[in-house]
Amino acid sequence: MSTPHGAFVVFEGGDGVGKSTQVALLVRHLAATGQEVVTTFEPGATRLGALLRGVLLHGDAGDPDADGPHARTEALLYAADKAEHLHQVVRPALARGAVVVCDRYVDSMVAYQGAGRVLDPTEVERVARWATDDLRPDLTVLLDLEPEQGLEGLTDPDRLESAGLDFHDRARAFFLALAERDPDRYLVLPARRSREELAEAVAARVAQVVSAPGGTLPG
Repeated sequence: MSTPHGAFVVFEGGDGVGKSTQVALLVRHLAATGQEVVTTFEPGATRLGALLRGVLLHGDAGDPDADGPHARTEALLYAADKAEHLHQVVRPALARGAVVVCDRYVDSMVAYQGAGRVLDPTEVERVARWATDDLRPDLTVLLDLEPEQGLEGLTDPDRLESAGLDFHDRARAFFLALAERDPDRYLVLPARRSREELAEAVAARVAQVVSAPGGTLPG
């Protein structure tokens, strides 16, 4: 029988798909088994990240109505958040054998700042991989939903949530393309299934990851 060990699990998907709910359910399930779990998110999980999040999602600190940074600047700020997050939170947790459950990671940057902003996704991914030292999740759970359905229930949307339906359609298509490119590392689920069905499917797949030989190791 394999011995449980640390792993890096990421939840991805468009806005309003229910990632936060499924993150909380998975963390509760893993904690009940006695596994150390670290819950985190991007952008904003570090002190520096919180400052960057304010600019990226809510406009300039001195002017909430400002348009925000240029698309390339935005991508670089997201990359900076990721580099700090990996150094401060993710790698230390993995090194001691914890399961890290993260709400958004590299895929969001490539889908939103690449495909969504109409920058070159290949270039954006190269920057994101460099910033994270190419640390890849053991499993990415992609909750898939038509953007129009996800966005309709949002209140007080941030800059990205307000970017328009075309932006979110491009991002969704790219999320799915990323999953198709590496299917063994993804679990793609229809986000409108019941929360219990989704949680059961996620827990079953994560159990396989945590019990498999190897797992994510710090580089």
